[in-house]
Amino acid sequence: MRAARLVTLLLLLQARERMTAQELADTLEVSVRTIYRDVESLGIAGVPVYGEPGHEGGYRLLDGYRTRLTGLTATEAEALFLTGLPKAAAQLGLAAEATTAQLKIEAALPADVRDRARRSADRFHLDSSTWYSDADHTPHLSPIADATWNQQCVRIHYLRWAVPREITRIVEPHGLVLKVGVWYLVARNQGRLRTYRISRILEVKVLAESFDRSEGFDLAAHWNDYLIRFDQRRHRDTATLRLSRRGIERLPGLLEPAMVAAAQRTAVGPDAAGWTEVELPIESVETAVPELLKFGADVEVVAPEELRTEITRTLRAMYRIYE
Repeated sequence: MRAARLVTLLLLLQARERMTAQELADTLEVSVRTIYRDVESLGIAGVPVYGEPGHEGGYRLLDGYRTRLTGLTATEAEALFLTGLPKAAAQLGLAAEATTAQLKIEAALPADVRDRARRSADRFHLDSSTWYSDADHTPHLSPIADATWNQQCVRIHYLRWAVPREITRIVEPHGLVLKVGVWYLVARNQGRLRTYRISRILEVKVLAESFDRSEGFDLAAHWNDYLIRFDQRRHRDTATLRLSRRGIERLPGLLEPAMVAAAQRTAVGPDAAGWTEVELPIESVETAVPELLKFGADVEVVAPEELRTEITRTLRAMYRIYE
């Protein structure tokens, strides 16, 4: 395991040129002290790695040094072929390039490793779209992707939920995110990073003006933070519920993860009758009613009174239909 870590450390320095001990430790999921020992071991083995002190310092390899430890193992090749997203590549206008790259990788692999990689692609398929919904129409995705790659400003005409519905903005595209079949653009506007759904962009004009990306911007970290803030903004109210044992079991299948996590975190019980009280974040009374009706007789709304009243009114109206 340590040998594999040393190889990975070496390849990281080769790919990224300079990394701090903390960055290496975070990437390899070890302590900084372990990184110090590993770097020392590489030096003893003859690898020209050295450290530079200071704020801009870190470990790096001697200029021009390249390792030949880049051959893929069979399992690494299998994992590589599982990372393919042919549909996403096609949407970005890179279908031909993605196919060519895969063929080049296949040609460079030994025969036995190539066969295992092909079997992996034959046996596992990634479908990123959601059930029972059509894919977003994204005619402007390709030029936006080009602008993102080339760091060019873009003028977009965008359809949003708030009033005024249609707006025009000049944005600096920092990254694209594909989430369950839906493409999003993360772009800077007036010094602030915002998120735009690509399918709601009505017109696009790529400008000649270029821009510098925000220093230290990490797309994955920004997106995770955005999702957390989005849930916090959306879930403005809280409901107190009582759930039967069956209701507790059905939670993950009926509610979104943020609501399930909150329910599990606040659960009190079960009581003698088998019911558990939970606190559930909700967007509004109107949106909570259909969500809770999914539970049928396995849920009771304790508070707020407005939600309890609306559930009662809905159930009485339903009863009159079937009476």
